[in-house]
Amino acid sequence: MTRRAYLDHNASAPLRPEARAAILAALDLPGNPSSVHGEGRAARAVIEVARAEVAALAAVRTGDVVFTSGASEAITAIVRNGYDAIVIAGIEHAAVHGAAASAGGRVIAMAVGGDGLVTVDALDQALDIAKTGGGRVLVCLQLANNETGIIQPVIELARHAKLRGADVLCDAVQAAGRLTIDRGDLGVDALALSAHKIGGPKGVGAVVLAPGYRLHALVAGGGQELRRRGGTENVSGIAGFGAAARAARTEADRMARLSSLRDRCEAIARSLVPQTVVIGASAPRLANTTCLALPGRPAEITVIKLDLAGCSVSSGAACSSGRVGPSGVLAAMGVAPDVASGAIRVSFGWNSSELDLETFSTAWATLARPAAGRIAVEGMALR
Repeated sequence: MTRRAYLDHNASAPLRPEARAAILAALDLPGNPSSVHGEGRAARAVIEVARAEVAALAAVRTGDVVFTSGASEAITAIVRNGYDAIVIAGIEHAAVHGAAASAGGRVIAMAVGGDGLVTVDALDQALDIAKTGGGRVLVCLQLANNETGIIQPVIELARHAKLRGADVLCDAVQAAGRLTIDRGDLGVDALALSAHKIGGPKGVGAVVLAPGYRLHALVAGGGQELRRRGGTENVSGIAGFGAAARAARTEADRMARLSSLRDRCEAIARSLVPQTVVIGASAPRLANTTCLALPGRPAEITVIKLDLAGCSVSSGAACSSGRVGPSGVLAAMGVAPDVASGAIRVSFGWNSSELDLETFSTAWATLARPAAGRIAVEGMALR
């Protein structure tokens, strides 16, 4: 069998051994964490240990972490927290756009440059519109993009937004474990995190709040999470999240290795097919992410051919993979349609290796050589 290379960590990272062990141990706990007896206290202790680990990942107090069913719920909880206007750029994740569209307030579009970055001027223009109607304003700022890996200047933008009286939500899902995150340094009111992006289990996340930020519970229940998120906690999932967060915090040295894998991946892709476009190459990016485009070749075909050759990658965000259509992120950046339609994402992670890069090289060569031949004969872009 062909050795498979899993290069889709931005969609979901493989479960870490530490997280698996923590999950299995928590599954054996019979108690409800809200119960006062010994079994309940044991379950509660697991949650609070994990809360401390996630808090350390975001450099916050343990009491500032509210566990949720995932980052989408965390984002929705903030966006629907009583804002009259929501400022959002086209590069934001679909969860942010979806929550904003259903929140009931005005949604103000914020421009993004061809480099995928939001500027203070663009933020100012959007805030001018948002402020005209009065009321509470929320600015949504993604720390690192899920499709391109482009890193936003959140510190500068958040400082400006706060000076103008707006609250700030930061989607830090892709940045966690890949960048050092400090909610205080970022200057935001809330951070959204997801366990399965850092090697934890699927179906658990967190919203991290600034001291004094009041969150009205999106999910009503028995008053769990200090009445900020009702419902019995997912003890085993939270345990896995905490273990993954602890492991991710120790991996700063791994980012240099992932950056080398990414850079070599891009060099290989370009050497085999010189027409390959690396989207966002001029902007600051996550060390693990590259967005490669073969102009004129549908991305879904590239993804399937690479899959058949043993290499797992994505086109667009994983949560949108069942939907045929152009990437909203690339459209917002002004990427030409023939380039955007051919864009795929390659993302490395905690267990990526040289063998994965070798498998990618072989797979890319298999898909690219016939196309390169046609280009030489026809003198045209890839079809």
